[in-house]
This record gives sequence, structure tokens and C-alpha cells, in this order.
Amino acid sequence: MAKFKVVTPSGASFTVPGAGYKLEMEALAPLEAEIVEVAGKTDDDFVKDARDADALYAKGRRITKRIIDGLDRCKVIALGSVGVDSVDVAAATARGIPVTNVPDTFIEEVADHAMMLILATFRRLTTMDRMVRDGRWKEGRPLLSRFPRLMGQTLGFVAFGHVARAVAVRARAFGLRLIAYDPYIEELVITGHGVEPVGLTELLQRSDIVSMHAPATADAHHLLTEHHFRQMKPEAIFVNTGRGPTVDEPALIRALQEGWIAAAGLDVLEQEPPRPDNPILKMDNVILSPHVASASARMDPERRRRVGQELALVLGGRWPRSCVNPSVLEKSGLARWQPYSMERGPGA
Repeated sequence: MAKFKVVTPSGASFTVPGAGYKLEMEALAPLEAEIVEVAGKTDDDFVKDARDADALYAKGRRITKRIIDGLDRCKVIALGSVGVDSVDVAAATARGIPVTNVPDTFIEEVADHAMMLILATFRRLTTMDRMVRDGRWKEGRPLLSRFPRLMGQTLGFVAFGHVARAVAVRARAFGLRLIAYDPYIEELVITGHGVEPVGLTELLQRSDIVSMHAPATADAHHLLTEHHFRQMKPEAIFVNTGRGPTVDEPALIRALQEGWIAAAGLDVLEQEPPRPDNPILKMDNVILSPHVASASARMDPERRRRVGQELALVLGGRWPRSCVNPSVLEKSGLARWQPYSMERGPGA
């Protein structure tokens, strides 16, 4: 019989179907832990089978306060993503349960995708592609001749976390001027990356390209609204590889339809997948990808290994490497093992 029971929702997740849990078990097997899939159509049904779980591997469904309050001995809730909006972190904190995420495993992939959307949107890649396929070869050059060259344009980051910093490295090579708004980051961190810190209004007014990187937190919900899109340049483009709910999508749609901004490159939407009648799907000035910015051959294995490591650390009585509610750790009885000078995680 296993010493520890790790419960996880069955069904859809970022994990490739049929992959199993071999990679997570690399860290968990030595602790004699097992991963048990639980279906449960309702929260009450899920809790019925998860009540005695020592840990919860959150994926494929929202982990609500009702679920969390129904767990009798859960020591940790682990997520295999950067975003933690699928878990009621406040409810977990009230119960003294640390919530872990994977904040650094696929930063480079998302930064590559953001830079791709910036370049493709700025140079109207999909429009050029359609012109060639439709026999409109001669129309491409006149269209692009209306736009400035990329070098010397101003790229504004809304939020300046790890992905935005990695994008800044890439964008600098293209000769872009870089500014950023992030009220949660010290100015010295922003300037240390060769980026100018500014307020949100100034960023929107100055930027030729606005790149959204805010997480889906309560503070960032609809961070950009109609008021904000009206402040942008009519020739500006908007790129989002963060989270869809950070943007008031109807306002973005109206901005694109009425010419408040010129174009958008979106990896995330407010509702995913989008409804078939979403106007964005039919807009020629929008480039879309299906929330895949983090995807690569490396991403899934490394993410899953990291989840197993975080679960194993807590079940083994130690602090996790990354914790989104670190206030619970001091009272958790878990042993701190990291050096104090941490860039990320509970010692940050």
C-alpha cells in the first residue's frame, strides 16, 4: 500500500493523452507515493474520492473552495503551469495549504511565441500569405509600404515578469525601444534589463506595439478596457501571450473594428476555445494561435517532472521550490532547505 496518495482530476489537461505519470513519479516513487485519478462530475463527487488525499495535482478542472475545504489531510496543491487561476488560492491559504506552480520551465518558449506574434502581426504575415494564395501578388508591397520599419519602434510591456524580460532580450536585437509598466516590480529590476519604467497611460500613448504579460489575478482582470485601447495609437498593434481575462475582449474587438488600433496577435482569449460567432475569428487584422505559446518538445516533460519534484518536496517534509502563497510556509511545519538569496519562489 502506498505511503502517500496524490489525487488528480482525470480527463483533459496540457499533458499529452495517454502519457501516464511516469515523469512525475521519478521524484514521487522513492517516497512510496501513488497518483490516483478521480473523475467526479461535481465538486462534491470529486471530494468524495479525494478527501483522504495527501496532495492534489491540479489539472483539467477548477479546484474550488468547496473542494479544498473537503480535503482532510492535503499538504500541497501542485500546478503544472505558471498561471494559478484554476485554483482558489485564498481558500488554500486559509487552510494552510501551499500552492505550487511552474514559473520558469517554459519561459523561453513563450518569449519566442510572443516575438513571433510581434513580427508576424507587424509585417501582416497572414495577410501576405492570403494575397499570394489568392493571386493578389502585386498588392503586398503597396500595403507594407504604408508601415514604418520595425527598427526604432517602441515596444511596451504590460507587466514585466520573466517572459517579458526574455522578450526584451529578443526585441533588443531587432532595434526596438523598450518600455514597461509593472507596479509590482522594482524600477531597478526594469532598468537593469535596459528597459524604461513608465506608467500605464504613458505606455499606451507611446507604444507602437503593446505586449500583454499580466497573470490572471483579481487585480489584473480586465486590466485593459475600452478606456485603455482608446489611448493607444491608431497604428499600434496589440499582442497577448499572457491570459485572456486580463483584457476586456468586447473592447478589444471594438478597437480593432473601429480602428482605434491597427492589428492584434493573440495566443489567449477571454473564452477558450472561442465561440464560433466570436468576431475575432473573422478579422483580417488579427493573427491567432490556440493558447500554445508554452508548447515544445521540452515543455511537457520538464513541466511534469517539476510537478513531481514539488509534490515530493512537500510530502518529504520540505518547502517547495516555488510557492504562490508563501505566507503559509512558516507555519506549515515544513523544513526550509533553500538558501535565502532566491530570485523566485518562497524566498524571493
